[in-house]
Amino acid sequence: MAELTDTEKTSLDEIPHPSLPQGSNLYGGTKVFPDYQAEPGQSYFTLVHGIAHESSVSFVAILQATRALRKGFEAAIYFYGPGSLNCLATRGFPTTGNAAFPGELNINDQLKTFIGEGGKAYCCRFGLSLHGAREEDLIEGVIPTHPLDVQDALIHYARKGAIINSTYML
Repeated sequence: MAELTDTEKTSLDEIPHPSLPQGSNLYGGTKVFPDYQAEPGQSYFTLVHGIAHESSVSFVAILQATRALRKGFEAAIYFYGPGSLNCLATRGFPTTGNAAFPGELNINDQLKTFIGEGGKAYCCRFGLSLHGAREEDLIEGVIPTHPLDVQDALIHYARKGAIINSTYML
């Protein structure tokens, strides 16, 4: 530890750190709503229009869709606009697949989990093109789609009575 001045020591000692030992409960654990499971034939559809790593919106949307899948819903995610960048297998630094910082590949990993467990992931080709991304750069299993499919996918899942979660990031 660095050598501290008397004032720095006083400041440091004013409040004990850490105030609670590791593992201390900070929040209650009561779940308010029932743990709903899918009824036969139910669907869950998510639209993602958020950029990877610019906020937690895209990552949380994938986590929610994965949870719906595990509850028995037919689950699908549609990435469009800048959200298409979430589907790139070419993420990493200094080479693809290597994380320059912890969590850099969390979206890739979670999307692979979602697809591997039976979820469908769609990615708008036009969204890719807007950012110079190529279709061959998609994570394996991501289904490329025509720009006009965004609206028709929404109609398709709405007609099925799907729960629709639409995430959007400016």
